[in-house]
Amino acid sequence: MTHDVTEGRGRAARGTRDGRRVWGWWFYDWASQPYATLLLTFIFSIYFAEVARGSFMADGLTAEAAGARAQSLWGYALAISGMFIAVLAPILGAVADTSGRRMPWIWLFSALYVAGAAGLWILTPVDPPLVPTLVLFGIGLIGMEFTTIFTNALLPSIGPRGDVGRLSGSGFAFGYVGGVLSLAVMLALFAESATTGLTLLGRPPALGLDGAAREGTRFVGPFTAIWYAVFMIPFFAWVREPAGPRRPVRIGVALADLGRLLRGLPRRRSLAAWLVSSMLSRDALNGLYSFGGIYAGTVLGWPVIWSGVFGVISALSAAVICWIGGRADRRWGPRPVIVGCSVILACVCTLLVGMDRAGAFGIPFAAGSRTPDLVFLLCGVAIGGAGGAMQAAGRTMMVRHAHPDRPAEAFGLYALSGKATAFLAPFSIAAVTQLTGSQRMGISPLIVMFLLSLLLLRWVNPEGEIEQ
Repeated sequence: MTHDVTEGRGRAARGTRDGRRVWGWWFYDWASQPYATLLLTFIFSIYFAEVARGSFMADGLTAEAAGARAQSLWGYALAISGMFIAVLAPILGAVADTSGRRMPWIWLFSALYVAGAAGLWILTPVDPPLVPTLVLFGIGLIGMEFTTIFTNALLPSIGPRGDVGRLSGSGFAFGYVGGVLSLAVMLALFAESATTGLTLLGRPPALGLDGAAREGTRFVGPFTAIWYAVFMIPFFAWVREPAGPRRPVRIGVALADLGRLLRGLPRRRSLAAWLVSSMLSRDALNGLYSFGGIYAGTVLGWPVIWSGVFGVISALSAAVICWIGGRADRRWGPRPVIVGCSVILACVCTLLVGMDRAGAFGIPFAAGSRTPDLVFLLCGVAIGGAGGAMQAAGRTMMVRHAHPDRPAEAFGLYALSGKATAFLAPFSIAAVTQLTGSQRMGISPLIVMFLLSLLLLRWVNPEGEIEQ
């Protein structure tokens, strides 16, 4: 009884001392989520598809061919960004690990995030600069991915091992809420209909922006940059580097450490299987996030505002599912959560391949039916919820495989596995789309990736595997 009271007082003291640090770490998810919600999935990707398809149709392509070409262009741009991430992520992770410092890297790549997002304003509907726009989008995406690597590396120091699942899941849920709020603000005040020039509230875009020139929708880039800059203030104010030695940056030592880690993987079957499994599932999930908006805009013909409303509904549901997933992770461990989410996501991909506005798997819909819209809405809820819960549980699984004295080393491997093939899903989607001329068939490689990730989980020890 005395031990329980003492332990309870200790937890209370730690809560008082570390509460702001936990909230600061959660605020990274809140601040960064709009890049995925507003730019990668619901607003900018659909606006890009509209503008690119219109530009290609003006060059004489049919609507279907123009839509496929827009999806291929988007896919190749993401693939190129993924290649940069794959090359640099393991090196930067090793450098940060050997130096014992992560915050300077978060500052640096936050600057790329803000610059890339703000620059998306240049995508005008007339004579659109498609390639420069995609270059800027890639710069911001690289910034987002690298800041995520280094903030994830801080997770083992945020709370005790037994509470990591809840902290990780709650962080994702908090991020989804931030994404929903940012999306609601964009829809209510800025993103306009291409036909009426009015926002969801039936008014012209705020701040005197010209709806006819699509300035309200184009403001999504600067808005995302401003959101990130403002809401990263709690992170930088409350989160500090964990205790440990600080060393100068030494590239040679970092690369030697990275080589040692990679050579040691064959002796750690559970860790190796987990890294490859998570590599496949995360890459496939990023493909779903990246092409969901393109699919909605070109296959189902959704305008930006419809897709935004869809995003609010699905992200709210996803926040709840992700919060529940964190509790499930805490009770049953991360592997059951990961398995269930992977099965759901594979089923969603199968449905997207087999459905268009005319029917699903050869079963026709009635003319003018809203069934495909409702089905895609449910798919969005599943993608957001299962995807967020899977990523949160993945962070927990990585903590279980981390040596308590070298957590950054483990997350360096996790970053490597997550980015080594970051180009694979978008490249596969782009290539299959180009070869088949079908956007729906372009999604099919993701099914294979989710199934392979599930197969590899058979060799993953749910309690983790720490090198002695």
